[in-house]
Amino acid sequence: MTAEVDPFVLYGTRETEIPPVRLTAGPLAVDFKDGNLRTITYDGTEVLRAVSYLVRDRDWGTYAPSISDLQIDQGNDAFSVGYIAQCAGPNSTALEIRVQISAEAGNIVTFDAAAISKTGFETNRCGFCILHPIVGVAGTPVSVEHVDGHHEDTHFPDLIEPWQPFKDMRAITHGVMPQVTAECRMEGDIFEMEDQRNWSDSSYKTYVRPLALPWPYQIPAGQSVRQRIVLTIKDTRETLNAPLSISPNSQAVTITEGTKSGTMPAIGLVITPEEAEATLEARDVLAEIGPQELLFHFDPNAGHGANALGAFNAIARLNAGTSTLEIALPCKRTPLAEVIEIAAWMHAVSFKPDAIILSPSVDRQSTPPGSKWPECPPLEEVYAAARSAFPGICLGGGMLSYFTELNRKRVPSEPLDFITHCTNPIVHAADDLSVMQTLEALPFITRSVRAIYGDKPYRIGPSTIPMRQNPYGSRTMDNPDGRRVAMANTDPRHNGRFAEAFALGYAAKVLDAGLECLTLSALTGPFGVIAGGGESSPAGGKRPIFNTVAMLARLAGSPWRECVSSDPAAVLAFIAAPAHKASQLLLVNLTPAPQQVEFGSLSAAYKLTDKVLTLGAYAVGSIALAD
Repeated sequence: MTAEVDPFVLYGTRETEIPPVRLTAGPLAVDFKDGNLRTITYDGTEVLRAVSYLVRDRDWGTYAPSISDLQIDQGNDAFSVGYIAQCAGPNSTALEIRVQISAEAGNIVTFDAAAISKTGFETNRCGFCILHPIVGVAGTPVSVEHVDGHHEDTHFPDLIEPWQPFKDMRAITHGVMPQVTAECRMEGDIFEMEDQRNWSDSSYKTYVRPLALPWPYQIPAGQSVRQRIVLTIKDTRETLNAPLSISPNSQAVTITEGTKSGTMPAIGLVITPEEAEATLEARDVLAEIGPQELLFHFDPNAGHGANALGAFNAIARLNAGTSTLEIALPCKRTPLAEVIEIAAWMHAVSFKPDAIILSPSVDRQSTPPGSKWPECPPLEEVYAAARSAFPGICLGGGMLSYFTELNRKRVPSEPLDFITHCTNPIVHAADDLSVMQTLEALPFITRSVRAIYGDKPYRIGPSTIPMRQNPYGSRTMDNPDGRRVAMANTDPRHNGRFAEAFALGYAAKVLDAGLECLTLSALTGPFGVIAGGGESSPAGGKRPIFNTVAMLARLAGSPWRECVSSDPAAVLAFIAAPAHKASQLLLVNLTPAPQQVEFGSLSAAYKLTDKVLTLGAYAVGSIALAD
């Protein structure tokens, strides 16, 4: 973030994140932040995305411990960190964690933690999480040492695994670069790995305490829980990498034209009964966006009935596009009885959407590995009931929650006209870097869906930064102070330029999935493109995300062409060619720092006036091209 930009413009809040402390030990470098290690690199290459000590509550929310007695010592070729972390739980319970971190000679990092509670402490998980990156790692060889001592030579999953790829782990070793390997040894408990790309996290996560064990569980009063992580780098090269040559534009991101192409998806907006009145009042903004699809959410368990359907009908009449009704079916009676009742309500208010998405309400909740699947009618019966009650209407299925649940409970696709699911970027972490890094996982998600469902028409959304429903606990987290909170039902960044950039980055990352429809926002409310009563936004009534959603809606159905970024973690780009208009080069800066962008061969091919462009923090840009 530059000094000239008000943090509120970028993040919807003036509360800024504390920057990490960079620590080094020879060619080894880490970012120390909030008591944990991030972006662990060796000789400039990322080895681990993070080593963190985390404590989760019974709803899988992550405690934000208070840190005291922090001591950081950076030596010439080593560093050390020590601190005490305190977690305050419900009913005056507390947990104290004493931590020591050290690194020596550029190839060994030790992270030692001992937790103890004087009161006893309830938790779903207490201990280390180790994150391996996915880009350049997925599908590559890995060696796993199990707790019984035997070694397994295998590969990191390429397509996303629904269950844990590795269990009973003691150590894991992977290649960092030619002749350089990294062993991560985990002591003090039994570890296992889950494929966090399920939740759109950009990592494989190795965590403590197998999910098959009961949770929540109690840490007994007075009992010390000690764990240790040792990361060892083995480098058999004769010399380190040569330093990069310096040129005037050595820090620039280069954009070149790629080979992939396709058609831009339709753009949808989600509308709930709670936001129906506000949506009707904002009809002018709705017309300004002109979305191709309105996605109406309907949940009888939440008290939605015929009145809600009547409001949906009034809204649908305002928009020239199509409409879809997503139904969270209670399944308290037979599916046929329930859908016939809903169909009668729809008939009474003359509401006939173009499509129906039907999913048992219980399927919105996650069923972790080792847990008992909840009772639910066979999905074939649910879909047959829908065909009977809604004849002639397009039928979709999948999950009203996230890809995680779709991957674990793969719906029968034969009765369906399309597949759908959502994503959410704050399931596990809510810092700015983690949220933007979730974009890296999206191509893996869409490729995994295509591997399961082939060419079946495919829709994604609503997928927003705030979480609309928590499959992993009893509730989403309230966020009255507008902070960066995992699993929160509101997020300040949705008000800022951050969300505008995130939405365009999302669209760029899923282009080659051939989506039928992409829904990234609502019109009003905490997920909307308009700031509601009592809410503030840098742009006043319209949040910056309005610009991305409206632009994508204008480009729907247009041909797109791939652009390749030399640093896709910083800048993404693609070309869209709307009919009867000049093609556009769309760019987005995914970082809080200005990015210099070079166009290389694009400059000559499209007669660009400027060969270099500077994109501000989280900026979205569009350049008209001469075809």
